[in-house]
Amino acid sequence: MAEIAIRDALNQAIDEEMARDETVMIMGEEVAEYEGAYKVTRGLWKKYGSPRVLDTPITENGFTGVGIGAALVGLRPIVEWMTFNFSIQALDQVINNAAKMRHMSGGQLKVPIVFRGPNGPAEYLSSQHSQAIQSFYAHIPGLKVVAPSTPYDAKGLLKTAIRDDNPVVFMEAEMFYAWTGEVPEEEYTVPFGKAAVRREGDDVTLISFSRPMHLLEKAADELASQGINAEVIDLRSLRPLDEETIYASVRKTNRVVVLDDAWPVASFGAYVGWLISKNCFDELDAQVELVHAEDVPMPYNHNLELAVQVSTEKVIHAAKRVLYME
Repeated sequence: MAEIAIRDALNQAIDEEMARDETVMIMGEEVAEYEGAYKVTRGLWKKYGSPRVLDTPITENGFTGVGIGAALVGLRPIVEWMTFNFSIQALDQVINNAAKMRHMSGGQLKVPIVFRGPNGPAEYLSSQHSQAIQSFYAHIPGLKVVAPSTPYDAKGLLKTAIRDDNPVVFMEAEMFYAWTGEVPEEEYTVPFGKAAVRREGDDVTLISFSRPMHLLEKAADELASQGINAEVIDLRSLRPLDEETIYASVRKTNRVVVLDDAWPVASFGAYVGWLISKNCFDELDAQVELVHAEDVPMPYNHNLELAVQVSTEKVIHAAKRVLYME
């Protein structure tokens, strides 16, 4: 096991899959000579050259469409969006072409493409560059959506995504590329649709995915120091979603806090809360709590942007509310 950063785990996954399968290629803004805005594609252009590592113009709608076309004729493209905020430009291509092509062709066409890049808030980027928009993609039938939180999962899930014959939206996080963790040197993949229980407990269930997972783990540590044993669940995969692991935990703890760093209205966290309320109603001893970003555009001022975002303190307060402690 090697201790590596998430950016390096993603790089390894792409490198290994490009070496394994010559139809795998990557395209996006500055992915080649500059080696990626977050250095995920470091070294790949020198190793594989053009056009397998292809710099594109600043035209998300255009190069996303080119990637989808390439997937339809036999390649396995990885489309890197410099940020998911820019992916909004390409929603028509993703939703109306990639997601629907297998259905509209009666199953005759495959769309083996991965859309990846950083999602969610960072620092000092204000309202247009700090949006957590996982709900946009999780809403769409025909797309698979994953959001890792560790180097191990980042590598294993990305390899699974590249090998999938369906379009996969692979949501990273602007603030997690330098996080480190253990990654095996041998070949492995991580399956879609299987959540990870990061910590076992029997007092309250804490659920999230991607960057907010480190907030849950800190909250669980603080709660443990106060005699509260929290179970921590990392969803990892949003579509497909591992409902059984969620329900099994809820039936054990009877209390739930869902953390989503998006806005509350029609968020993925709100959907998870509804599923729990619908399918575990008789097991719940308190209403499901949703910890979310404030329902405002992201401020530029650092103190204000921290106040708007989810936090460990907000998770702790929510956990105590479902435990009737405040």
